[in-house]
Amino acid sequence: MSDAYRALLDRLFAARRAGIVLGLERVSPVLARLGHPERSLGQIAHVGGTNGKGSTAAMVAELARSAGKKTALFTSPHLASLRERFVIDGAPASEDAIVAAAAKVVAAGGDTLTFFEQVTLIGFVLFADAGVELSVIEVGLGGRLDATNVVLADVAAVTGVSMDHESMLGRTLREIAAEKAGIWKPGQRAIIGMSGEPEAVPWLRAAAAAAGVGWMRVVEPIDVARAPLPALLGEHQRVNAACALAIADALGLALEPDVKELALRKAVHPGRMEIVAEAPVVLLDGAHNPHGARALAKFVARRAERPRVLVLAVSADKDARGMVEPLAGAFDVVVAAEYADSRAMERAKLAEVVRRTAGGTDGGVRVTIAPGGLREAVETARATAGPEGLVVVSGSLFAVGEVRPLFRAMPVDPIAVNDPAPRAS
Repeated sequence: MSDAYRALLDRLFAARRAGIVLGLERVSPVLARLGHPERSLGQIAHVGGTNGKGSTAAMVAELARSAGKKTALFTSPHLASLRERFVIDGAPASEDAIVAAAAKVVAAGGDTLTFFEQVTLIGFVLFADAGVELSVIEVGLGGRLDATNVVLADVAAVTGVSMDHESMLGRTLREIAAEKAGIWKPGQRAIIGMSGEPEAVPWLRAAAAAAGVGWMRVVEPIDVARAPLPALLGEHQRVNAACALAIADALGLALEPDVKELALRKAVHPGRMEIVAEAPVVLLDGAHNPHGARALAKFVARRAERPRVLVLAVSADKDARGMVEPLAGAFDVVVAAEYADSRAMERAKLAEVVRRTAGGTDGGVRVTIAPGGLREAVETARATAGPEGLVVVSGSLFAVGEVRPLFRAMPVDPIAVNDPAPRAS
């Protein structure tokens, strides 16, 4: 690791102190001084939504690569290395390329921006300098005021809307839907997916029409039934695949059915229902809200392994009870843990939430508190599960990012530089 890359991580870590500040008024002047790299990203697919947007974006990128396009993929958060956020033709950007792009952002006055704003602009500069032909940009938080919303995308998709980030996006599903729908602009092709609550779809339809989109498509159950099963695990991934295929069609990617199927089987999105070990099976899933927890519980309930042990670590600003309610019934043991960041909920407090929500030990779910960090929690869970059991690590992508390097060879930054917690409004 170069000294310059380490210095960049240190600077971005310090930028986290500004928290998450929604709005486009800070990034726009910097982009102008940079010569508007966001206008040199080739075709653009902008992907938002509460759940499924990362998986959908990954599938769209693979479909675009299969069509012969030099493709960029911007996602967040990362698991273990900042490089994961900037992927060009399937490979994370190099340290040197990230450092060079960051230097341009700083020279344009970007060092005063928030963490996510700086990272977003670094991505735009990276992709523009690489001469990509098609960029898939995942929304960070919300949509209307997210830093990525400076792009003038050819296609903008909302995979679905569920309750999450209420402190910043709104206390009702309708308010959150309005924020997600804020990525739609006049003349765009708009896609509405099925990865959220059905009641939000009419609001999304109305918002797209009000924005003056040029064309709209709503993913229907028949589209999901016809979609090939992707390599990503979980029946909900077929819903995401249907959305990805709709985006690819809207981008004009001419692909034969067998090429589409192969692309979906090649798409990867680490830490989302990913099996990383056997005997016992260890599965990582970054579900961090009630909707995601329901999908995970449904998947686990169909597994044959017993006993099933959940290592649960959540962020303090999340709806822990809403996640525990669907998950508790799918597991025999819950190990309350916490990841190594100040935004994590304290494990004793989480254990109490699990006990209260799951009905205590009399409810059939045994609740324990991890003896130390996540490594110790996973070791405890594996010993409890035994070779015939199942261990699931979930509740936060930050927790998954801390655990995954224990099982997979992957770049790991020396300091955990990731998105700060949203602040209550």
